[in-house]
Amino acid sequence: MDKVFKALADGTRRRLLDRLHEANGQTLGELCEHIDMTRQSVTQHLALLEEANLIGTVRRGREKLHYLNPVPLHEIQERWIDKFERPRLRALGALKRRAEEAMSDKPSYVYVIYIESTPETVWDTLTDADLTAGYWGHSNVSDWRPGSRWEHVRTDGSGVADVVGTVEISERPTRLVTTWAAPEDADRPERHSRVTFDIQPHADIVKLTVTHENLGGEDELRDVSAGWPAVLSNLKSLIETGSPLPQEPWLVPGH
Repeated sequence: MDKVFKALADGTRRRLLDRLHEANGQTLGELCEHIDMTRQSVTQHLALLEEANLIGTVRRGREKLHYLNPVPLHEIQERWIDKFERPRLRALGALKRRAEEAMSDKPSYVYVIYIESTPETVWDTLTDADLTAGYWGHSNVSDWRPGSRWEHVRTDGSGVADVVGTVEISERPTRLVTTWAAPEDADRPERHSRVTFDIQPHADIVKLTVTHENLGGEDELRDVSAGWPAVLSNLKSLIETGSPLPQEPWLVPGH
C-alpha cells in the first residue's frame, strides 16, 4: 500500500493512469505523446507504477503494451473510503454542488409560498391547462410525463407558445421539474433554464417552493423575481377562494 500511495503522489503518474483509463493497452510512444518529458523519464514513472502494481505490461512482438490494474485502487477505496458513512459522503457532495452553484455566473431564484390546500390540488393547479389559463394568463399544456414536451400557450386563441421545455421529473403530487426556453432556443440546451416545484404538505396547508435555476443573467433574474410572486399569489387566491385576484398582479404599477 505504501508503494501505491507513493506512486499516486506524483501528478505525472496520475496523468499516465488517466491516459490508460481512457485507452488501455498503450505503448510507451503513445503515452509519451501527451507527456511533456523525455521517453527515459516517462519510462521511470511507468516503472514505479508497475512496481506498485498499478499497471501491468504485455509484450506484443517488439512492443510493450501498458494496462491499468484497478485492484490496488479498489483496495484503497475499501480501506480508506467505504468505511466512512455513505450519507456523510453524499452530504459533502451536495454541499460541494451548492457551493459551485453559488459561485456560478448564472443566478438562481427561490420563492416559497404557503397555501391552504392539499398537494394534489396544488399539483393540478400547476399542470391543468384550463386552471393555469385562469390565473396565469397562459395555458400550461403537456401530458406531464418525464421526457415529454410542455408549452406555455397564450389564451388569445392564437396557439402561440411563449415558453417551451421538457418535463424532466414528474412525481405527482410532490415534485415537478421542467426546463424553460424561448421557442427559438428550443434546440439550444445551453440557453435553457430549469424550474423545480417542490410541494410539501403540513397538516392543512402546503408549502410550495419554486426554484428557477440557470438564468441567463441579472435581467432575467429581475424578470422572474417580479413574475413568480405575482403568478403564485394568483394561484394561491384561486385555490383558497375559488377566484384569482381581481386585478392581474403583474400589472401593478412599479411591478
